[in-house]
Amino acid sequence: MARLTRVEGRKRRHLRLRRKVKGTPERPRLSVYRSLKHMYAQIIDDTRGHTLVAASTLDPELRGRLERTGDKEAAREVGRLIGQRAISKGITKVVFDRGGNLYHGRVAALAEGAREAGLEF
Repeated sequence: MARLTRVEGRKRRHLRLRRKVKGTPERPRLSVYRSLKHMYAQIIDDTRGHTLVAASTLDPELRGRLERTGDKEAAREVGRLIGQRAISKGITKVVFDRGGNLYHGRVAALAEGAREAGLEF
């Protein structure tokens, strides 16, 4: 059997996670995507297939005040922003989907930022 690349391994782990993690209207899914340069987060209702809230390091709100977009501090700011946007839309509880990444570094920083803003998971 051929060895998986890093990307293929992450995709396989993400699919395995997605079998268990489902977003409902009462408790939508907070999905995280991490690229080398940026962090992206979405809150998704999987029953309808709709993105309810989104935030990333590319947002104009964050773009101007971030020194770098690919570090833990930027990830924490994305977490705070998505948390604020979710609270303003009436979403307080979510299910965390780490996207096949380890819960470490930038992914953990984003989760901590979302918790600081008031999201529960």
